[in-house]
Amino acid sequence: MNKAPDYFLVSVSNRKNLELCMKYGMAGFTNSINGLWTFLDIEVGDYISFLYGAKVKNLYRVERKVAFKNFKNLPPWPPVTFKMSGNTYYFPFRLSLKPERIIDEPMIRAEFAYVAENLLLRGGYRKTHFEADSITFHNVSNMGEPYDGKIEKLKINGETFVPQITFERDKQDIPEIFYFRELILQSLLRKKLKEPEIMKSITDYFDIDDSPEDFEVLGEKALPEGYVDIFIKLRHPIATNKYILVEVKTNKASRKDFEQLKGYISEFGKEAIGGVLIAKGFPKKMDKTKGIFPLEYRFEPFDKHISYTYEKLFENLTLLANR
Repeated sequence: MNKAPDYFLVSVSNRKNLELCMKYGMAGFTNSINGLWTFLDIEVGDYISFLYGAKVKNLYRVERKVAFKNFKNLPPWPPVTFKMSGNTYYFPFRLSLKPERIIDEPMIRAEFAYVAENLLLRGGYRKTHFEADSITFHNVSNMGEPYDGKIEKLKINGETFVPQITFERDKQDIPEIFYFRELILQSLLRKKLKEPEIMKSITDYFDIDDSPEDFEVLGEKALPEGYVDIFIKLRHPIATNKYILVEVKTNKASRKDFEQLKGYISEFGKEAIGGVLIAKGFPKKMDKTKGIFPLEYRFEPFDKHISYTYEKLFENLTLLANR
């Protein structure tokens, strides 16, 4: 079964960088955990638009992903230095893009409400990328006009690498090797939950009649008091929606995590079917919490002394019901 493409809005830090992105049909992400997270989250075949100045710019299809070793000297973007920290960041992680539509639309349009709400509740652009839902993607695909021009090809001669993930902090060597973080786990799980057999185990747990294919699995969803790590909802709701909220913990879950997720569920009211808590383990004397499905994640096989690619971790990722 072919994977349905996802659609993301990618934040751009300044106008000059936006112009360079559009000129060369390219997106770049920094040598930071957020940069890696974005690079891993967005796949070839997905679609993106740029987000700058409260406007959505163009629609692109992702054609290629590549990470460069000699990133400090590569065009087109200059390094970014943050005044508060004094840290300088470069752009080793790149997406090659195919322009599909010319769009220049304000975020205040009702069609962008799903992403705009996330932006508002998070207090602005302090996030590299925002995943939009299927309805937003459908609307964007009918905005503006088809792109019929040509982009300039930027030839880059540089040695490439595949990012590795380590479970030993002292082996971290950014940007080639990153220590395992919750953001990486969230990205892996967002894709794992899309597998029909995994989604069916969730719909069966909550006695949902809808087919697993009727649901879409999205990234972070902001709430008035925090945010859930993964958000599941009906792809095309009729009259009413069904929400399943997913909270992710890299380590063993605690009773406090159950209470936190229950609080998030209550904010959605009657359309919230329940929640899924995914963790490395659960308390031995865990009382069943109504409306929350506990899932234990594992990597099998696993050796903490080995560094893994994202793809290998995904291949080794399993989810077990903790009943």
